[in-house]
Amino acid sequence: MTAPQPADTAARLTGLVRALRGHGLRIGPAETVDAAAVLDVLGFTDRERMRAGLAAALLRSEGQRTVFDAAFDLFFPLGVGTPEAVRADPPPVPDDPEPPRFGRPDPLREQLRDRLAAALAADDRAAQARLAGEVVEAFGRYGTGGSPGTGGWSAQQALGRLAPETLLARVLAALREGQGTPDLSDLVLADEIRRRIRDFRALTAGEARRRVAELRGPERIAERAVAPTPDQVDFLYAGRDQLAELRRTVHPLARKLATRLAARRRRAARGEIDLRRTLRRSLSTGGVPLRPAYRLRRPARPELVLLCDVSGSVAGFADFTMLLVQAMSEQFSKVRVFAFVNRTAEVTGLLRGGDDPARLAARILAEAEVTGYHGNSDYGSALGGFAEHHLDAVGPRTCVLVLGDARNNQRDPNLEALRRIAARARRVFWLNPEQPSLWPTGDSAALAYAGVVEMHSCRNARRLGELIARLLPV
Repeated sequence: MTAPQPADTAARLTGLVRALRGHGLRIGPAETVDAAAVLDVLGFTDRERMRAGLAAALLRSEGQRTVFDAAFDLFFPLGVGTPEAVRADPPPVPDDPEPPRFGRPDPLREQLRDRLAAALAADDRAAQARLAGEVVEAFGRYGTGGSPGTGGWSAQQALGRLAPETLLARVLAALREGQGTPDLSDLVLADEIRRRIRDFRALTAGEARRRVAELRGPERIAERAVAPTPDQVDFLYAGRDQLAELRRTVHPLARKLATRLAARRRRAARGEIDLRRTLRRSLSTGGVPLRPAYRLRRPARPELVLLCDVSGSVAGFADFTMLLVQAMSEQFSKVRVFAFVNRTAEVTGLLRGGDDPARLAARILAEAEVTGYHGNSDYGSALGGFAEHHLDAVGPRTCVLVLGDARNNQRDPNLEALRRIAARARRVFWLNPEQPSLWPTGDSAALAYAGVVEMHSCRNARRLGELIARLLPV
C-alpha cells in the first residue's frame, strides 16, 4: 500500500473514526490521537499490521471488529482504481464478439471458474484476491449506459454470473486426488470448501464496495453498506446468523446490566435526607458543620414478570429478551416468564432447561399451549387469559414487561385486561420492537395500549439494555 500524503492520512483517519461512530462505536478524541500515533509508528508498508494496530487503538470489544474491518477497507484500501493484476494481465477476449446466449458457454466465465477452482483447492488467498478483482471487473459493472452517477459495481451480480458454489464437487475431487489417501471424510472436506467459498465471496464483496466508494465517497458507502454491530441489528429484520450472534452477546450484556442495577441499588439504599434528624444532630454545633441524616432504606429485590409474544418475526426479539432476563435472574427475587400467541402459558421452566438457546422459540411453540383455534396473534385474548388465570403472579413489588409489536389482527385489544394488570403491579412497561412511526398503521393497537401503560420503542439489543438499566426498579 502506497503511503498517502499527511493531509490525506488525517482525512482518511478522521473519516474512518466518523464512520465507526456512525455505527455506534464509542470512540473519543483520546482513541483518535492514539490511532494517529499508531499510523506514525507502523507506517504503511504492512497493511495488515496497520489494520491490527488501528483496531487495538480504536476498538473496545472483539464484536466490533467486523464493522471496523469493512470500514477500514473503504478508507485505507489496498489499491485505487482497477487492480494492477487486472490491468497488466487482462483476461483473454474470445474471438467471437457476440455475447453468450442461453445454452452457449461463455469462455471468459469458464476460464475464471477454472482458475478459481484451482485457487480454492490450493487455498491460495493471494490468487483468490486477484480473482475477486477480475470477477468484479468482468461481471460486476452496471448502469454504464445510464444517467451520470447511476453506474457502479455489484458483487451480487458478479457472483451470480460466476456461481462459485457450484464448484464444490470439482474442488472436492481435486483435494481428494491431492491427498492420495482418504485422511479426511467428504463431510469435513466439503465444510472446508464451503468456508473457502464464503471467504472468496467476502473478498468479492469488499472489492465491489471499494470501487463504489471511489465513485461515491467512502463516507456514504460506510453508512449504507457496512453491516452494523450485533447489538444494533434490528430485531425485526435480523437473519438467522445475526440472531445467533446476538445470543452469544447475552451473558456479557447481562453482566454489564447486573453491575448497573447493583450500583443503582446501593445508591437507593441510602435514602432521602431526614430533615428532623438532621436538625437535631446539628444543634450541638450550631449547624456548622451540617451533617445530614438519611432515612435508611432496606430495598428488597423486585419481582419481574415477562409477558412475551412469540409469534412471527417478533419471536427473535422475545427470544433474546427472555434469555437476557434469565441470565440476570439473580438481580430479582423472583422471575416468571409467560409466552403467548393468542393463549398465555407460563414457560419459566423451559428457560431453565439449559438447552440450545437457538431452540428456545421452537420449544415454546411445540411444548407450551400458546395457540388456540388459530395461529395469529391476538393480544386481547392473551392479556385476558393472563388476567384471568395468572394474575396471582403480579403483586405490589412486581414489574411487568410486555414484549410485542401490538399488531392485533383487527381484534378486540381488551384494554380492560391490561388495566387490571397495571392496577395490581408496581410498574408495567411495554417494549415494542417497531419504530413509533409505525404504531398508528395497519392492524397495530400500539397507541391504544400506550394510553394505558408506558410504551417504549426497543428495536435492538443496545436499546434493550438501556431500557432495562433505566426502567427496572431496584
